[in-house]
Order: sequence, then structure tokens, then C-alpha cells
Amino acid sequence: MQFRRGANVGLSPDGSPTSYHVLIRNQLGMFKQVSFKEIESVTTQHSSAQTPPASPGKGPGKESGLNWRVIVGSLSGSTVEWFDFLVYGTVAALVFNQTFFVTDSEFLSTMFSMASFALTFFFRPIGGIIFAHIGDRIGRKKTLFITLMLMGGGTVAIGLIPDYNTIGVAAPIFLIICRIMQGIGIGGEWGGALLLSYEYAPKHRRGLYGAIPQMGISLGMLLASGFVGLLSTMPEDAFMSWGWRIPFVGSVILVAIGMFVRHKLEETPDFQKVQQSGKVARLPIKVVFKDHWRAVLVSIGAKAAETGPFYIFGTYVIAYATGILDARRDLVLTAVAVAALIATVWTPLFGSLSDRVPRHILYRTVTILTIAYAFPYYMILNTGSTFALFATTAVGFGLLWGSVNAILGTMIAESFSPEIRYSGATLGYQVGAAVFGGTAPLIATALMEWSGGEWWPISVYMIACAALGLVASFFVKHVAHIEAEHVAHH
Repeated sequence: MQFRRGANVGLSPDGSPTSYHVLIRNQLGMFKQVSFKEIESVTTQHSSAQTPPASPGKGPGKESGLNWRVIVGSLSGSTVEWFDFLVYGTVAALVFNQTFFVTDSEFLSTMFSMASFALTFFFRPIGGIIFAHIGDRIGRKKTLFITLMLMGGGTVAIGLIPDYNTIGVAAPIFLIICRIMQGIGIGGEWGGALLLSYEYAPKHRRGLYGAIPQMGISLGMLLASGFVGLLSTMPEDAFMSWGWRIPFVGSVILVAIGMFVRHKLEETPDFQKVQQSGKVARLPIKVVFKDHWRAVLVSIGAKAAETGPFYIFGTYVIAYATGILDARRDLVLTAVAVAALIATVWTPLFGSLSDRVPRHILYRTVTILTIAYAFPYYMILNTGSTFALFATTAVGFGLLWGSVNAILGTMIAESFSPEIRYSGATLGYQVGAAVFGGTAPLIATALMEWSGGEWWPISVYMIACAALGLVASFFVKHVAHIEAEHVAHH
């Protein structure tokens, strides 16, 4: 079966449980709040156990319930964030190039639309620095409320902006402002969601727990594509005029759910320990630049191997398949949604595997496979068959990207000591996302134009991103060892 062009709709362009507290009444009738960490240190000298004993009257079921609350809290947050963020990419090249960035050149309109997508990525490190500072100084939990409000507010506002024909040049300006709000919000969101899960996890399950918020990326993308897929049944004129606004405005429901779940969570045990020990850094980012720059560079390289292929396999494929291969947009949307579903299921499984096999070895293996797949991906996709579209997207986005994504968060988190973990992990991740992620659709579009429609420069770009991750994998264990020594000496 060959591709046919259809409706102008599609996805496009990016161990301890939480503070169970027992209340112990003292002789004066006052209550003292004691964490399991404190109880364990008193009752078990020199113990290295990761799971604290249950409190009187509390069985394993309660502990399991609390861990599930942490998992749902971190997953719901990242899912909401990526739904909000990726719904923009869903309609950027399909709607905004015609309603906000209106020019006499279709190419320029598309480039401006892609540029607005890329621009916000450069604000992610700024948001990351701001909220990581708060997270390392005050706490992980508090930052997550602010980031979710910024991200959700920016998304809802996009759905309310009048188009170019109504307010002229003010339309793209307001759009850019909202995108910057989203970029700043998501810049701080990732680190908080990751550490919320990672710092609650027992050491022998940190790979699995660290993969949970990462799973929210593909889950959010799946929800976004499904939402727009439903809108594809609308007449094209209705979708272009007001239908595309529905997921933006409707996201307020997801934001409210995320806020409610996070309200039930408490601060992470790792950060509580930092507070109790008096090791809270006055200026965490300064400490990161001074003492932890190696770990930041490794994190940037590791992120490159995840984020570049993500936008090529998961978002730019829409523009390529519909524009170059004349594919039906609803068909391509379905292929990406299926691949996102595969990634959502595969991510926690591969994360759990990394608790049994060294993470840096798995990461190195997947980056090599990505390099080997870069050219066959386009060669098979270009055959133009429906099977080729689904198969290449499932392998590239669902399995290869899903594998890298599963390990990335935990690998970055364990490269930094707790007192600067939010700042260090966020800086490395967000700089990598800004340089290699948000620019990927823009670079791919430019490479296609400059090469006269050739696909191979895009494959070379993917290889370059994966190669950086491959190099980083050889240094991950080294920087993690340095961080372990740092903790031991402090």
C-alpha cells in the first residue's frame, strides 16, 4: 500500500520511600516528627540497608502505596509537561506557518515556525538554572508547583491568542512569549520530576524508578497525538480556524490533576538528609561549574544521543513523510503514535534491565545501534510503503530512542552528589536539549533545502549526535566515581 495525501492534520515539529513519618509523643505531650532514616540510624548502627523498617501498625502495603504515589506523581508531572510542550509541535508546521508566521514564501513560513519551536529550547537552561537553584536550596517538591503552573499557563494562553489576520505582528510576538514561558517551566520541571522518583528509590531499583518520569515523554506525546488524531475528523477549515486550539485550552485539566497529585507528596529523603547535615549549598550552580564541570560535559554528550534522534524519529518524520514522500498525515500520525506506545511500554522495562546490567554498557550499545541505523532508516522509509513507515518509526523511535531515554535520567542523576544534583543534572540535560534537541527539526529542514532534497545529511547529523553519547558513555563511570568520593569526603 502506498502513501496518499489526506487531511492537513498530524504530529510535527520535541532506598527509601518518601518521608513516611511516625509521630512520637514525648512526656510534655508535644509531637516530634522522626523520619525512618533517623530511626534506622539509631536502631541499626553502621547499617547500609536501603529500606527502612515499617512503623508500628503499618505493613508492607502502606510502603508499596507510598512508592506508587511517588511513581504516579513523577510520571503525571512529566506526562503533563510533555503533552503541553509537544502539542505545540503537533501543529507548528501544519497551522502556525499559516496562521501566525504569514509570508510570501512557504519555505520561510515553515522556517519561522520551526525557529519558534527551537527558540524556546534556549530558555530551558535558564529555567533549569533558576528552578534547580530553588530545588537545591529549598527543596525538590516546591519547585514542581511553580514549573507546572508556568508550563500550563503558557500552553493555555497559546490556545487563546488571536491569529495574524486579527492582530497582525502582535500574534507571533505573543506566541513567542508563551513559548518562552513553556521553555522556562519545562527547564525546571525535568530535574524535579526525575529526582522526585530517583531519590525515593532503593539503590537496586534506581534504574526502574529513574525511567518512570522519562516514560512521561512518550506517554505525553501519545496523548497529544491521540488528541489531535481525534481532531483530524474535523473539516480542515474548522481545524485551521479554531479546532487546533482545543488541546491547548483543554490541557488545564491535566495541569490540575498534576498539581493535586504532587500536593500529596513530601520532600525526598536525599534532600532531607542534605538539610539535616547542613550541606545545603549557598550557590549550587557555582559549585557545579567549579567542581562538577566534567559531569556536566558528560551529561550534555549523553543527552545529545537521546534528543537529536528523538526529534528526527519522532517529530521531523512527519514533515519529511508528508512533504517529501507525499504521505497521508493521519497515517503518519498513527505510525508515530504506535511507536510512542512501544516506547512507553519499553522504557520502564529497559530501565529495570539497567539495574542488572551496567547502565553505561547498555547506553554504549544502544548508541552504536543508533549509528548503524541512521542510513538504513531513510533507505527503508524512502520505499514509500506503509509497512516501511511503521517499521522504521517503531524501531527508531519506539525501541532505539526508548532504550536511550530509559537510561538517560538515572545515568545523569547518579553523576552528581545530592547537594548539587538538581543544578548539575538540570544544567547538563537542558544545555544538551537546547543545542542538539530543539534545533534538530530546524537543522533537518535546512539540510534538506541546502542539499537539494537529499536525506543523507540528516543521517549524518543523527550519527554525530549518537557519537557524542557514545564518547560520553566511556566517562560516565569515571565521573560517578568522582561524585562518590566527593560525598565520602564531605
